[in-house]
Amino acid sequence: MNRSQLIKSQFPDYVRETPLEFNIKLSERFGAKIYLKREDLQTVRSYKIRGAFARMSQLTADEKGRGVICASAGNHAQGVAYCCKEMRVKGTIVMPETTPKQKISMVKNFGEEWVTILLVGDTFDAANKVARQKAIAEEFCFIPPFDDEWVIAGQGTVGIELFNQLGFSPDMVLVPVGGGGLSAGICSVLSEISPVTKVIGVEPTGAPSMTEALKNGAPIELSDIDKFVDGASVKRVGDFNFEICKSKLDRMMLVDEGKICGTILQLYNEFGIVVEPAGALTVAALEQLNPEEIKGKTLVVVVSGGNNDITRTEEIRERWMFYEGLKHYFLIRFPQRPGALKEFVSDVVGPTDDIVYFQFSSKTGRESGPAVVGIETSHRNDRLSIEHKLEEKGFDFEYLQPNSLLFQQLIG
Repeated sequence: MNRSQLIKSQFPDYVRETPLEFNIKLSERFGAKIYLKREDLQTVRSYKIRGAFARMSQLTADEKGRGVICASAGNHAQGVAYCCKEMRVKGTIVMPETTPKQKISMVKNFGEEWVTILLVGDTFDAANKVARQKAIAEEFCFIPPFDDEWVIAGQGTVGIELFNQLGFSPDMVLVPVGGGGLSAGICSVLSEISPVTKVIGVEPTGAPSMTEALKNGAPIELSDIDKFVDGASVKRVGDFNFEICKSKLDRMMLVDEGKICGTILQLYNEFGIVVEPAGALTVAALEQLNPEEIKGKTLVVVVSGGNNDITRTEEIRERWMFYEGLKHYFLIRFPQRPGALKEFVSDVVGPTDDIVYFQFSSKTGRESGPAVVGIETSHRNDRLSIEHKLEEKGFDFEYLQPNSLLFQQLIG
């Protein structure tokens, strides 16, 4: 019996066996048999409780008495918090200050009086550094989020479940990758019980830590990452995880954050499934697979988590619209004469376009005043039509790129 099988046999009632659901619409869309492994329906709405329990089940009585500490962007924190309450172990949870409020609130709810939350830094890596320092200084037992053999074994139970539930070897399993714990765990298990299955890792474009590690031949720390996909955005993958993935992972895929946002909306609108950005990674990657490679094949897509903060909905929608080329911001210098704005609305903005943002600054004594205008369009190419009309009407303007410093300064 390997570690994952051992941990699986020891799971308490609060670590659930999550459903494996056949998705008819996705299967028809991609010409394959597609199953969703619904880790968003886990006790803490992510798979992380598996690894948290696996590691904490190995604590000695002395270690439990001293208490535990962990660092997390949210899901590992919730898993540790829940285990702290159930095992009656005091825990300190160190989280980035940028963690969505919904995840912070859920950690409090799951851990109740057994946990203390400490918000530090802007990234998981900053929080992790503080947590490790406090573990040494205050003699807490550190519960790693991914770089630990027992944590990897706990996450590997996802692989055991999906294989047993399916009843045969899937052709492919798509797994989201952050620090690498889930991918390493599933790779380890399936290499033993289903060696014909290809395990494909998926990362957000803005945080390609495993992709770069595999290119480099060893884990490297990225200088900067996009933290939007908070459940899968780390600067450096774990050493244990990398050693497993470099030989057992079939390949890595990268998915744009804007595409991930569209998938979040799609899963909710089409299937009523609420996922966080990391939970949408693998479904978003389906469109990038070679249709001939997956035709008629059986794919298992791991939906890793559903801890999405409803207050992020507008940000998610906007990032998707930017990605699809359906939302645009312009800095326009309007002539300060009667009728200029009316001319813009009547002759520049298309009949199906919506002005969703308008901020005008009148300059006394100037011939023109600048305005930031946000426009939602119906088609990707509509931006070209707007720019052509602006030039035709003699408006001085500048297109604001969403990632530019000027955009961030003017729009925020």
